[in-house]
Amino acid sequence: MTLMAEVKKLEEEVRIGAENLVVLRNAMDETDGDIATAELTIEQLLEQIRQLQQQMLELLESDSSDEEIASLKAELLSIEEQVDDLQNSTAANNAGAAARTVIGQGYRQYLTGIRVGGDRILILLDASTSMLHRSIVNAIRLGLMAPDEKIAAEKWQRAVRTVEWVSANVPPDADIQLVVFNGEPIPLSGWINATSETDTEAMLERLRNHIPEGGSSLVNAFEYVATLDLPPDNIFLITDGLPTQGKGEPRTPTISSSERVRLFRNAIGTLNDNVPVNVVLFPMEGDPMATPYYWILAQETAGSFLAPSRDWP
Repeated sequence: MTLMAEVKKLEEEVRIGAENLVVLRNAMDETDGDIATAELTIEQLLEQIRQLQQQMLELLESDSSDEEIASLKAELLSIEEQVDDLQNSTAANNAGAAARTVIGQGYRQYLTGIRVGGDRILILLDASTSMLHRSIVNAIRLGLMAPDEKIAAEKWQRAVRTVEWVSANVPPDADIQLVVFNGEPIPLSGWINATSETDTEAMLERLRNHIPEGGSSLVNAFEYVATLDLPPDNIFLITDGLPTQGKGEPRTPTISSSERVRLFRNAIGTLNDNVPVNVVLFPMEGDPMATPYYWILAQETAGSFLAPSRDWP
């Protein structure tokens, strides 16, 4: 069976699953067993998608035609969206059992597709120049403006609101820590309790006054995580693309897509395998490899992946 035929078959399974879930939702005698079956189907489909996504990455790194790659990307995106619909429908019908235990000491709760939970939740926020705008040209233009204009940039304000959303939706007994990163990680708080309004507001105020600038080094951010005496059991990574720097300053002002992939792979090699990584990606133009690589990172660490609409959160 060809890869495209396999994708078609999977898409049909998701469609049938969605139709069955609608029937379950409308049935008056819906049972816990029905919901459990639907959840199992979703997990199985996600695993199949992960395998197909890996095959797509292999195609991207081969000499396959742009048309074939574009078609496969579109098919997989459609399937992922349908699986998200299945997850959201299942969660809505089983709200009392939304939390579940996963790898590590954390637990996951489905909220708009993001799993929130854990005892120590680390928020890693990309604060590089590219976080000023989704367009490379406009990001560079904004990067030359005054600090107040950088802080007020729409894309950066979305990132700030995302941190506010995460900090407001963690479990009441959890500790959180916020680290922004460009070429180097910059902690904006230590471990603070989520219910401490004074500490949380002080952390957020430091974020609101932080100026995004420079390149992005994911490896330095992840190595900082590895040095923490109290390691996180859940990570939220908010970014817009693959890294542009390694441990040091780049030698050239431009960087290729393949080099960014290499930097990404080096960075994830420093991660603790037992910690879920939840990725919130604000896609940047000119970085097509970011979505598949961050999607796989989230799946393989038992985390979540979200590429939100422009009005979220």
